[in-house]
Amino acid sequence: MTSEGNGIRRQGQPLTVRRVLIEDAIQMKLGIDGKIALVTGASAGIGFAAAEALAREGAMVVITGRSADHLADAAARLRANGAEVEAVVADAYKANCGEVAVSAAIRRFGTLHILVNNVGTLDKLATFEELSDEDWENSFAINVMSAVRAIRAALPVMRHQKWGRIINLSSEAASQPDPAIQHYCATKAAISNLTKSLSKALACDGILVNTVSPGTIRTPLLHGFLQEMARERNVTVAEMEKIHLRDARPNVVLGRAGEASEIGSVITFLASEAASFITGAEVRVDGGSVASL
Repeated sequence: MTSEGNGIRRQGQPLTVRRVLIEDAIQMKLGIDGKIALVTGASAGIGFAAAEALAREGAMVVITGRSADHLADAAARLRANGAEVEAVVADAYKANCGEVAVSAAIRRFGTLHILVNNVGTLDKLATFEELSDEDWENSFAINVMSAVRAIRAALPVMRHQKWGRIINLSSEAASQPDPAIQHYCATKAAISNLTKSLSKALACDGILVNTVSPGTIRTPLLHGFLQEMARERNVTVAEMEKIHLRDARPNVVLGRAGEASEIGSVITFLASEAASFITGAEVRVDGGSVASL
């Protein structure tokens, strides 16, 4: 290290230059300003966080959900932060849900660049013997077929522009299945498999397809589950979260549940130009919960 003029040189660069390089790294340009993004199941939780993070980077967002009231509230919150938003009421159980959402995006903004398939549910906690055919069919209808239909609807416009990003939400349950919710685990494994297959099929069209697999994340779904368990045990929700992590997710080395915003950030990165050499990947955002490679 030597002094030179009024600056200090490290590794051949003045300190002022190094500081500029560091600031540029912090302010990474993700290259999605002006892109059009569709996020399904975005009225709350991870979907809302993804829409919020995408909008923060300059994307115009289309959000879907089943409840018009909840969707309107989510859109208002996004607009309050300067986002340009289109809210579309779409029921993921219906066969035309993907076409309705994609058509609305194209009608409003002219095209679609980014598709985030977040909609999904765990609507029944039961043992294998307690799960009916209807339970299995409903789980696949919303957790798998909703993504299939949205992707099918989005492909023509993405292929035409030779640019697209598809991010499918899976779960740690895809690779670390829970012993009590086999129907849910199977749907998430299907999503991970579908993602890998599509990444190979669509690369020649400039469309990148990746999976984000969250672990235990503080969402309305998790809160409702913890609230019910807390009542049964006569403890607070915060105490129940610690018990759940200790007993059901002992490999979460960070020792806490994740925030929806932490998933939104990863989704936004995968949707960006900065992730231009990533396709077919499964990014686990689980605090270390999945213990295997």
